[in-house]
Amino acid sequence: MVSREHKRAALYEKLQLLRSITNSHALNQTSIIVDASKYIEELKQKVEKLNQDIANATSSHDQNQLPVVTVETLEKGFLINVFSEKSCPGLLVSVLEAFEELGLNVLEARVSCAESFRLQAVGGENEEEGEGIDAHAVKQAVAVAIKSWSESTEQE
Repeated sequence: MVSREHKRAALYEKLQLLRSITNSHALNQTSIIVDASKYIEELKQKVEKLNQDIANATSSHDQNQLPVVTVETLEKGFLINVFSEKSCPGLLVSVLEAFEELGLNVLEARVSCAESFRLQAVGGENEEEGEGIDAHAVKQAVAVAIKSWSESTEQE
């Protein structure tokens, strides 16, 4: 009896862990497993999209070496990633100006500009601005900022 109760308790504990990892609100075992399966599929799609972005960046790397931009929609705002294998002096200012033009407030950011350029920022919409923006508009605005930054550095 003790081993059966022990196994049942261990299974319950593992299901609760799975439930918390997948942000599931389900109460029964079947629903928790279905939610976990959906979560795994979402992760697979994200990995596939990132691999495509990397492949596109690698193929375009030889052409123009512009930084790669990815934008992901969060509950309240966006996660914006900008990466370049080389240092990009002045690019941070251009990207932040694009955020300002969109009405995005930088809520949190990590930047590295030493040997490569990496920006990871969480941007939230300015609540005073009534209009909503989507991830595509953010990515497009950052890409335009990168392109104009690139053109201005080529002229120097």
